[in-house]
Amino acid sequence: MTLLKRFYWRNGAVFGLLAASLWFAGKAGYMEAKAELAQHLLEQAWMKRLQDGREYKPWPWADTTPIARLSFPDQDLHFVVLSGASGRNLAFAPAHMSASVMPGQNGVSVIGGHRDTHFAFLQWLHVGDQFELQNPNGKYVSFEVEEIIIADVRRSEIRLDSQEPVLALVACYPFDSSDVGGPLRYMVLAKRCCEEPASKSAI
Repeated sequence: MTLLKRFYWRNGAVFGLLAASLWFAGKAGYMEAKAELAQHLLEQAWMKRLQDGREYKPWPWADTTPIARLSFPDQDLHFVVLSGASGRNLAFAPAHMSASVMPGQNGVSVIGGHRDTHFAFLQWLHVGDQFELQNPNGKYVSFEVEEIIIADVRRSEIRLDSQEPVLALVACYPFDSSDVGGPLRYMVLAKRCCEEPASKSAI
């Protein structure tokens, strides 16, 4: 191969890699922008519901609506919770399993989230940590982490009966696994502490 041909080949490979890198970077930027837009639309739909109590879809073709909002002040994290824990809904936000009670009601309310996105921070919560749930009526309910469990769905199940409001925040486990799904679940169980008036300013 002549020096000139070698030069063209090498530069062609470099330009090809550069083009591929820019394409992937552009795609990543697009996905990030899409995620940010989705969060804005979710917050917007939630604020509308707080104003008049009606359910609003975050976008016209959505098959879900916001039903609650979780706030974790120590982590500076806030999440709108969607109804129906389908794969499509979980891609945008934590979602409520419809077989469980609504968040804040007596009983165990199960809210799922992906371990590599919205619920990745669960691994850093500790027993005694507190966070807040905002209901559609605007009231804030404080919850305190009481127990953290790693469960195998093949051998155990979440009991949904309780005489007081309990939240079960659930993500696949382990957090650093590259395998999709799996039988293990990381569960953060939290009980209600107290309830704040609806006039409390949004966090």
